Amino acid sequence: MRLATLAGGADGALVVASDDGVRHLSAQAVAPTLQAALDDWGAVEPALRILGDRLGAGEGEVLDPARLAAPLPRAWQWLDGSAYASHRELMEKLFNSAPPPGGKPLMYQGMSHRFLGPHEDVSLPREEDGIDFEGEFGVIVDAVPMGVSAANAMAHIKLVVQINDWSLRILAPIEMQTGFGWVQAKPACSVAPFAVTPDTLGEHWRDGRVHLPLLVDWNGTRFGAAEGGAMEYGFHELIAHAASTRDLCAGTILGSGTVSNANFRDIGSSCIAERRGIEIMDRGKPITNFLQFGDRVRMEALMPDGTSPFGALDQRVVRV
Repeated sequence: MRLATLAGGADGALVVASDDGVRHLSAQAVAPTLQAALDDWGAVEPALRILGDRLGAGEGEVLDPARLAAPLPRAWQWLDGSAYASHRELMEKLFNSAPPPGGKPLMYQGMSHRFLGPHEDVSLPREEDGIDFEGEFGVIVDAVPMGVSAANAMAHIKLVVQINDWSLRILAPIEMQTGFGWVQAKPACSVAPFAVTPDTLGEHWRDGRVHLPLLVDWNGTRFGAAEGGAMEYGFHELIAHAASTRDLCAGTILGSGTVSNANFRDIGSSCIAERRGIEIMDRGKPITNFLQFGDRVRMEALMPDGTSPFGALDQRVVRV
């Protein structure tokens, strides 16, 4: 099942989309917003699936991609991990930082009061801040109790999403040195148009991981095609880590961190900073510049048959 949100107001209007993303049916009689659906998921999901069945039978209106907001235009909580070992190791080289203590995933809590839509311009103040994209996968949970085990956390994963976690790389190490985490270096993330139930991904959802390549294009040129299944920690383990000393409210979004593979020289990267880390290793200095105003970034995960479960993120970076 694919869910989407039509733009309008703070939280938009929930719709169910067809498998090909071409048609939709309003979900207003079931739940006005995706947050409302997540708050009462057990009761709401069957009715949403009935709408999906009707779409499968040919019902529905044409869906205009330009009308789509992020599936959750704002969320109670956004927690982002760094679950790919190859990415973490490259970042350590780029920022000359020490590896984290063993046994626990990296995670920070970021801005959640706004998520950008899939075709919305990304407005930022300065090129000099080191504008970068970060292609990720994410999950959205229902209410998660404090102390949940990783095994039990799997049942709380209700939706899977695709994310661009925008970063300002020049500001990041300055804030990291304070020990208080990121504020200025992490503007609003973007989310691809469709949030899908895990069963929609079939065999490509297993072990709490999305086993699909994330295709990243920068100004029309392929930049990376890293495969999502290489997470050191699965999403169920990230949830258990986050819920160790707190409960997680319904609608909490958790990110995988930048999708990365050990064979990065062959398949490319999901962010510029990673490529700069590779250049430091190979050439002794970074060569690739960060984004400039007017640059366009496109991200899309594809199934083996060429279908796009989450839809595409296709955005331009502009001056605020």
